Amino acid sequence: MKSWAVGTRLPLLPRLLLVLGAAEWALGAQRRYTPDWPSLDSRPLPDWFDKAKFGVFVHWGVFSVPAWGSEWFWWHWKGEGLPQYRRFMSDNYPPGFSYADFGPLFTARFFDPEDWADLFQAAGAKNIRYGLYHSLFEWFHPLYLLDKKNGFKTQYFVFGKTMPELYELVNRYKPDLIWSDGDWESPDTYWNSTDFLSWLYNDSPVKDEVVVNDRWGFNCSCHHGGYYNCADKFQPSSLPNHKWEMCTSIDKRSWGYRRTMSISDVASESEIISELVQTVSLGGNYLLNIGPTKDGLIVPIFQERLLAVGKWLSISGEAIYASKPWRVQLEKNESVWYTSKASAVYAIFLNWPENGVLSLKSPKTTSATQVTMLGIQKDLKWSTNPPGGLLIYLPQVPPSALPVEFAWTIKMVGVE
Repeated sequence: MKSWAVGTRLPLLPRLLLVLGAAEWALGAQRRYTPDWPSLDSRPLPDWFDKAKFGVFVHWGVFSVPAWGSEWFWWHWKGEGLPQYRRFMSDNYPPGFSYADFGPLFTARFFDPEDWADLFQAAGAKNIRYGLYHSLFEWFHPLYLLDKKNGFKTQYFVFGKTMPELYELVNRYKPDLIWSDGDWESPDTYWNSTDFLSWLYNDSPVKDEVVVNDRWGFNCSCHHGGYYNCADKFQPSSLPNHKWEMCTSIDKRSWGYRRTMSISDVASESEIISELVQTVSLGGNYLLNIGPTKDGLIVPIFQERLLAVGKWLSISGEAIYASKPWRVQLEKNESVWYTSKASAVYAIFLNWPENGVLSLKSPKTTSATQVTMLGIQKDLKWSTNPPGGLLIYLPQVPPSALPVEFAWTIKMVGVE
């Protein structure tokens, strides 16, 4: 497989084996989509993606060999000519060493796909759906530079490289998801994005199940495509009206592996789980990135963070997988986030109240109201709160006896 400018990102997302709405989706899949945004944007998002909620992003490529700075190493070194990158090369590699010379050193010697799959499942993936990152542009490709010099009035690079590559990737590897990127220098009309997407939705071998994001030209982000990325680490402040995703990295300073990563650069378990909760409450999916080494190893700190997510989801996943946003997403000033599923409403609280009583203003109780905590079998005592809502009396147990260490989940049935 060819390498790409910004590097290979391999999104792997969990699949829930549910068939709700399958007949409706099959009927919708029979229509034909024309190569224009009104038609393409009308395609329903395949059901599996919204149900998944959590996925693992993998940045692994030639940039994993120097493993320094970030996955944009080549651009920072040769495109921008940053002095620290030139100095790094002169201190560590012989004169005349090129970026292509890193290629033979990208050995993947210890890469074990089964180990990776086991880790991702332990991180909370119910099943694995396979996705591919694809960068539309390449920094130094001569055809791209020619098109850029021509003000993107020519499409030598598009027809000579990008589009043939995309069709080959779909036909050969049949990805469930295409995570497009490299869109910010030219519009979708230069890339012929709508032509490709109409083929993808109508005639490709993955036409009924494939999901794409919104990075198909500088005019598309947050406006056109399948689900919306909008920007790396995008976090809306209120419930969007379109399916979206937050992609972020365990290493806060890079998407690829860095040998110089320090513990202060690594997102904590509580930070990651809090972001996951907030994202899902607001209707999004959470895509968490790791960067393996050039040998194909996932370093222990990344494993630890992924396993912490899996441990939390093993208790609290009922409030996450296949959930829907509730009528209220956030309990103001209480660090409480809501999700819902069927007749249940879930309140996930990030801070344990000092008095052991959780005050919720939004739920309206009924004669059938029942309250439990995920991971604890007994019903919790509760009472109505005179200003409105309810007071929930949390278990009086040592912290070590609680089902999770942070982000505890209250399940309520019989509330409005």
